Amino acid sequence: MAKQATAEKRPRRERGSINPDDIIKGAFELAEQVGIDNLSMPLLGKHLGVGVTSIYWYFRKKDDLLNAMTDRALKQYVFATPYVEAKDWRETLRNHAWTMRKTFLGNPILCDLILIRSALSPRAAQLGVLEVEKAIAGLVEAGLSPEDAFDTYSAMSVHVRGSVVLQRLYEKNLAAEGSPSLEDSMVIDPESAPLLAQVSATGHHIIAADDTNFEYSLNCILDHAARKIEAGKKGKGRARD
Repeated sequence: MAKQATAEKRPRRERGSINPDDIIKGAFELAEQVGIDNLSMPLLGKHLGVGVTSIYWYFRKKDDLLNAMTDRALKQYVFATPYVEAKDWRETLRNHAWTMRKTFLGNPILCDLILIRSALSPRAAQLGVLEVEKAIAGLVEAGLSPEDAFDTYSAMSVHVRGSVVLQRLYEKNLAAEGSPSLEDSMVIDPESAPLLAQVSATGHHIIAADDTNFEYSLNCILDHAARKIEAGKKGKGRARD
């Protein structure tokens, strides 16, 4: 069942004793208890032991608070994510992808703030631009054109984010409704679908983006980039001849 939107009441603070950092920190604490969807200003005021007007003094609406939380979450995430190195681009890009996936799957609040919320504050968006720029620069140095480097990183990023969001939405729906997923409700008849029955029996998932599916698709992206780099090297060699 979904967590009920409640907050532990703290001793009342003195007027003027709260600041934006305290509010953001408290919002993360409360979100861990009730989730981003159920986070509200009144609940946060109760959690922090202040009147709700003290919060509105710094954050006029919930979206402003969520933007500030996203800023902080994205900054921590960017600093914790390895960049792509030209000398070992394939392995570092793979590690980059897996680190993104594990980080988001391991932190539902981070996932909800950065991936599911569509509105990012300008500062958060700028942090994302700087991250992508560094990764693309590494791929260009490895031998891809800027266009192919962008397409490669973009494909990897979309693959990571899509797989994580699907998993997170599955968890949210299951918690809210207690109903099985589409895949869980599918009945595979070995007589009419022998191939699906065979792969399902060995642990493969048809719809869910599990680690096996994720690795397969990631390898397809990396293999395509490797072919592009190799073709570029051959093209340069012919030009010198």
